Parts: sequence; structure tokens; C-alpha cells
Amino acid sequence: MHDDNSAPETRPLGRTGLRVLPIGVGTNKWGPADQAAVLETYRTYIGAGPCLIDTAEVNFSERAVGRCLGADPGPALIASKFAPFPGRTSPRRLMKALDASLARLGVKTIDLYYIHFPLPLINLGVFADGLVEAVKSGKARAVGVCNFNAERMRRIADHLDKSGVPLAANQVNYSLLKRTPETNGVLDACRELDVALMAYLPLASGRLARPTDSSETEPLRTLLADIARAHDATISQVALNWLMARDHHVIPIPGATKAQHARDNLKALGWRLSEAEFEAIDQASEPWKR
Repeated sequence: MHDDNSAPETRPLGRTGLRVLPIGVGTNKWGPADQAAVLETYRTYIGAGPCLIDTAEVNFSERAVGRCLGADPGPALIASKFAPFPGRTSPRRLMKALDASLARLGVKTIDLYYIHFPLPLINLGVFADGLVEAVKSGKARAVGVCNFNAERMRRIADHLDKSGVPLAANQVNYSLLKRTPETNGVLDACRELDVALMAYLPLASGRLARPTDSSETEPLRTLLADIARAHDATISQVALNWLMARDHHVIPIPGATKAQHARDNLKALGWRLSEAEFEAIDQASEPWKR
């Protein structure tokens, strides 16, 4: 991926000054997984550089991440999420949830704290005020949102900016089989506001890599397999490489519970698709822009 004498390639989390590897890891299956395997997976990622480890209060993985941090703080950056369920719609509730996440993680400060999803009928300012307090209190270095459309993203970014807090990231579902961020304005808003687009399910839950009976995905799969052979890579590595090549704001966060998965994902770094290969994949995955 990179030789020992050179610093790893990193990408910025918006205008926050924080930089991470171009690939992070989703940990939603770390809670029930074999903990020795999880620790090895974690160490594989942080061995490559400042990796973003993505967790959330709702998926029971924060304690597993906390155990990894306890064993090896590494150059890990930790992201977690506040679930804005009805009845939790105040800055005070957000701060209380953040304190509970910090306790489970065993840290005093989190690198990135997200609102997990929008709550349509609640004033975004309430959540923005909570995020501002999270940063001003020193309990979060940066803040972001998940699953926000372009319009909500712009509104919360504007609210945060008034307090001198930049919006770091918007985490959305983005893969070759889910290209809607390119057509619904979210990627454009990330470029315009200088916000990282964290792509969850970047491998479409494995659908790209395994043979299917679907005639719809087969031409794309065949193309990815041909390109993978040319680069001594896997279909998954080509799919991750394509996402990173799409725009420098994009940072995919595939899940991994084994060190081999981590090594495989990290092998998407350190090489580039040719322009012709990128365009061919772009055209073959056109149907999934809708």
C-alpha cells in the first residue's frame, strides 16, 4: 500500500483539520463478533494509518471499540452517533447521550459525533445547538450528520457555521449499486460546503462480489471482474477504488470483523483505476443512479 518511509495517503474531514485514511471501517457487527478477531481487525486498520473507526450508540459496538482502544489507542479516529428518537430532542439529551458514548468507549473526547438520522418535524437548530455544545465542551473534535438530504445538510451547516463549527461529514448509503448521492444533490453539497461524504455499505452488502442470478447486475460484475484481474485485485477492491476516485470528498467505510477482511479492504489503496476503466464502470453502473 505504501512503503514504510512515506506517510499514508489521507483525506480531510471537511474543514476540521482532521485527516483520515481514505478507507474507514464500519463496526456494527463488532459487538457480537469474536473479540480477539475484532482486536486483530482493529490493529490491521490502525497499522495502515489514521483510520476512522465508525460506531453508534444503537448498534452495541461502542464497548467493543472501547476494548480495542484500551488495548491499543493507535492512530485511530473514533466516530459515533446520537439517535434522535422522539423525546430526545434537546441539546441536553444529546450531551447526555454523548457522555454515555464516551463512557462506553472509555475516552474523554470523540473525534467525530454524528446525528444518526434526520427527524423531519423537529427544528434542526435544536440538534445543531447540541453539536455546537459537544465541540465547545471539548467532548467532540468534529461533528456531522448521517442520512441527511442536501437541503437539510445545507441548513444544519449554516447553523453550525454561525457558531464557528464546520460540518465535517454526511454519512450516506453509497455504492456502485446505490449511486443516488450523485443525483440527489448530496455529493454536490459535500463539494460545495467542503464536507466529507462517508459512504456506508460501499460494497452493497457484498452483492457486487458474489455471483447472482440477477441479469441486471451481471454485466457490471463481469466488467469489475475483468478490471480486477488486470490489477491483481478483487471485485470489492475495484468497487472501493472507484468510489474513492469519484471524488476526493468520498471516504468509504466497509464493515470488517476479521483481519483478512481489513487487509483486503486496505488493498483498495495505493493504486488507481485508469480513466478508461473508471468511465467503463461509470457507464455500466448508470442504472443505479436512479
